[in-house]
Amino acid sequence: MAILYAYSRFMPHLLMILVQIGYSFLYFLAEAAFNHGMNPHVFVTYRYIVGSLVMFPLAYFLEREVRPKLTFVLFLEIFVLSLVGASLTVNMYFASLKYTSPTFITSMTNTVPSMTFIVAVVLRLEMVHLRNPRGIAKIVGTLLSLAGVLTITLYKGPEVQSLQGAPVHIKSNAGQQNWVKGSVLLVASSITWSFWFIMQAYTLKRYPAQLSLTAWINGFAAAQSAVFTVFMQHKPAAWSIGSSIEFWSIIYAGVISCGLTISIQLWCTEHKGPVFVTMFSPLGTVMVAILAYFLFGEELHAAYWEELLLLSDFTCCCGEKKRMEIKTSPKNNPFPQMMRKS
Repeated sequence: MAILYAYSRFMPHLLMILVQIGYSFLYFLAEAAFNHGMNPHVFVTYRYIVGSLVMFPLAYFLEREVRPKLTFVLFLEIFVLSLVGASLTVNMYFASLKYTSPTFITSMTNTVPSMTFIVAVVLRLEMVHLRNPRGIAKIVGTLLSLAGVLTITLYKGPEVQSLQGAPVHIKSNAGQQNWVKGSVLLVASSITWSFWFIMQAYTLKRYPAQLSLTAWINGFAAAQSAVFTVFMQHKPAAWSIGSSIEFWSIIYAGVISCGLTISIQLWCTEHKGPVFVTMFSPLGTVMVAILAYFLFGEELHAAYWEELLLLSDFTCCCGEKKRMEIKTSPKNNPFPQMMRKS
């Protein structure tokens, strides 16, 4: 009984660790594909197409008995959910990777837990008691996280020499790097990403079928990203897959990132809340920094280690946080009401 209790209690934590591992390798595969000439928006479109092909059959057969009826309002809600969190966020996110590095973007995205927490407080999904030590810890942790991200944005710090004997070396994109442009794209994607996690929690209460919702998100995102890419990229040659690394990065992103990880995140959001899901972002930063230095031989900067120290403080503060309880009755759900007004 004790083993089963521990298993059920810590299953969301283990699943979110697996999600961060999956994302960590994705960043380097995507970076390698971009350095071989692949357009980031084409990459995003292809990965959602692969995700759709994987998830729709699974959702159809595995959730036939539990999948609720898809009403027109719910259809529009999922469409907006895909637009905000999948199409808009991910396109900006991977566009920023072209101008920066995996270590930088994972450090910057640690603003997502802070922003999600702030949005949750504004929407009264999260209560903060200033006279309570737990409430103070949340505020201090949020400020530390934002301070750490601001540090690495304004100050890269001295370089830490890369390992010459690293097993894998990724072709550098130093000629394309633009840290200011990359930072702006990352901040914008972090803001929309934060809103996406909040919106997920509402939608899951109205459509509690994680596989089906993942399939719809992938399908909508594929169509939305395709339209956006055609508008941004007019050369037909940009849609060609010219190397094996481009092909396998798309397959990995579609199956692991768009299929497996989104399904896990939706499940964890339903059971633990959106703030819980975003709290694992600092772990991804640590994983990417380790992989970047020891496996891929990339250069790090001293500011990244300062960021990791601040993130450790933030994680400790977040450890004090209770499970976020979301009031999901139609009366308290502003998202469907917003959809009706539109």
